[in-house]
Amino acid sequence: MVTADRLNTVQEYYFSKKLREVRGLVAQGKPIINMGIGSPDLAPSPLVLETLRDSITDAGAHQYQSYQGLPQLREAIADFYLQKFDVTVDPESEILPLMGSKEGIMHISMAFLNVGDEVLLPNPGYPTYASVTNLVGAVAVNYDLTAENGWFPDLEALTKKDLSKVKLMWISYPHMPTGATATLEQLKLLIDFAKKHEILLVNDNPYSFVLSSNPTSILSIDGAKECTLELNSLSKTFNMAGWRVGMVLGSAEHINAVLKVKSNMDSGMFYGIQKGAIAALQSGPEWFEELDNVYTKRRELMFQLADKLGCTYDKNAVGMFVWCKLPEGAEASEAFIDKVLYDKDIFIAPGTIFGSNGEGYIRFSLCVKEEKIKEAIERF
Repeated sequence: MVTADRLNTVQEYYFSKKLREVRGLVAQGKPIINMGIGSPDLAPSPLVLETLRDSITDAGAHQYQSYQGLPQLREAIADFYLQKFDVTVDPESEILPLMGSKEGIMHISMAFLNVGDEVLLPNPGYPTYASVTNLVGAVAVNYDLTAENGWFPDLEALTKKDLSKVKLMWISYPHMPTGATATLEQLKLLIDFAKKHEILLVNDNPYSFVLSSNPTSILSIDGAKECTLELNSLSKTFNMAGWRVGMVLGSAEHINAVLKVKSNMDSGMFYGIQKGAIAALQSGPEWFEELDNVYTKRRELMFQLADKLGCTYDKNAVGMFVWCKLPEGAEASEAFIDKVLYDKDIFIAPGTIFGSNGEGYIRFSLCVKEEKIKEAIERF
């Protein structure tokens, strides 16, 4: 049986392939410290776990659920956005819960892209944007992000290009993998750009509450819903990565288009997970303070490790990663991380997996316990 041609446009996800190699080293008895993956090692709050446990005996808990999620979940998302971002959304028509925001990338692409449509993708950026663009037969057009420009697109340069075929633009602020943030003024520039060129702007926003003193949503900009969708997730903020709870927010028209795709691809999120998500979204300030306390201690140690490697970094970046520039004269990113992996038994992500502009950079995950980071430091 010959596979579909679309599979020729994508490769196996880097981490899927590389982690097999890492597991092989572990099987050989190597004491590998994995600093490559942003998978929270902390647990959700006890209340979230209790809510999940208690919910499984509710009437109808094990039946198919609504494609749009429980009304209470949509209301909790709306309340969360109002309290945290000062954004008002209609829980009935402007919110769609997702089984993780990653599936939203596919749903949005299927809802709005035809074969041959062009899509603006950040370089560096989340690799899934490019993979999904290729899988749906659209054309990926990279736009450069550089440290010199604060990892923000040069909109003036983009405007000079032929954008007539561009239908969609992916952004991610706080930015993954660099941790750069965008001001409200910059987000407004992006919205004005999207409106001028009739482009649907999608902000992927799962890192606003990790080491960020000023959580921001692009939907807080007046008129944003006319041309913008925002993806968000409970994975990083509430340590619920494996639960697969995300959301997309925007105008009723745009959300309905995404729902048309989603309703043909799943049968609703498990009831207990939705109830746990509601409890998480209602967490008090102490939850966020404790989370930042843990990540702050880890980040300070990770800075020490980066110093050992001769790397430089932005101490003001947010999120659960430390994005580091390799020292002058160092090997290429992938050769550098392989040397560290085989010489020191430490796995770090190379910047190149996020695009060509990631060459010369590496990325550390903060999803590593303090004692392990200290052990890594001692290995140097």
